[in-house]
Amino acid sequence: MPVRILLLEDSPLDAELIGEHMAKAPFACEIDRVVTRDEFARALGRQVHDLILSDYALPAFDGLSALDMARAQVPETPFIFISGMFGEETATETLKRGATDYVLKQRMNRLPAAVGRALKEAEALRERRRAEARTRLLVAELSHRVKNTLATVVAIAQQTFQKSATLEEFRPAFMGRLETLAEAHALLFRADWSELDIKAVLSAALSPFSDTQDAIELDGGPVRIPPSHALTLNLVVHELATNACKYGALSVPGGRVRIAWEMEESGERTCVRFSWEESGGPSVEPPLERGFGASLIERAIAYEFDGESSLEFPRSGVICRLCMPVEREADGALAGRYLAS
Repeated sequence: MPVRILLLEDSPLDAELIGEHMAKAPFACEIDRVVTRDEFARALGRQVHDLILSDYALPAFDGLSALDMARAQVPETPFIFISGMFGEETATETLKRGATDYVLKQRMNRLPAAVGRALKEAEALRERRRAEARTRLLVAELSHRVKNTLATVVAIAQQTFQKSATLEEFRPAFMGRLETLAEAHALLFRADWSELDIKAVLSAALSPFSDTQDAIELDGGPVRIPPSHALTLNLVVHELATNACKYGALSVPGGRVRIAWEMEESGERTCVRFSWEESGGPSVEPPLERGFGASLIERAIAYEFDGESSLEFPRSGVICRLCMPVEREADGALAGRYLAS
């Protein structure tokens, strides 16, 4: 792609000479010549040029005014003066005001090299600013994630403490939930905090229950979910599996758990539907009070994601159904809120 150069030059002969020298540059370029202040202002407004060349002395428009206009409207665009005026003080003044270089018309042969150097310096500056912007964004995102993770840990601690009768009962339950949260974060870290396949999330959540893997059926196709949903689903499945191993289908030989999922699109809404269904276990009775899992499902699905959830206790086995809405960005990627936002 050719370098687009905006040339402010009133002399047709000098403009032709500049074009001849730039034709010797090791890169292709297109020169748009303007003469008046209004033409220059309109050209700046289009913001399509990679570099500006300007005469220092113009009949009705001086080069320093042009430099001030360019610095105000396109501050990252290199600006090189091409002047017939000798004088170190003049050149120094233009550089202090923000010019990139000062080339004498009597030494026009150095113009292509000056332009090439200015373009490289400008690209290096833009890349440095992009890197700084990325760093600021990453620091802000890290701060947000740390804050949310701590809020999640506090919520887990409070809920576990409320549901535990003794310290001996609290400790393993709390540590198990923290380990589950840590595994989910490790999974997301390996995926660079991008979308995850739901099967990978389920496998990580069920890994502590390896002795029961043959009793768990996973039924669903490739579905990718955002990090917020992955964290929530990981904790929910851990709670369901823990309860199933203590009291439900995974506590006896012959018990089964079927986990199913699918992506459902209805109008403008996209929803990840998830179900957990137990069978073949002990006869189920509805609990007398809500446990941590039920509180987590209600808080995360209903309140955080504005989704739908149900936790049923038929005698045949526990059934949990979730609908987790996801938002799609303009490019089709998924976006979701963090668990403790």
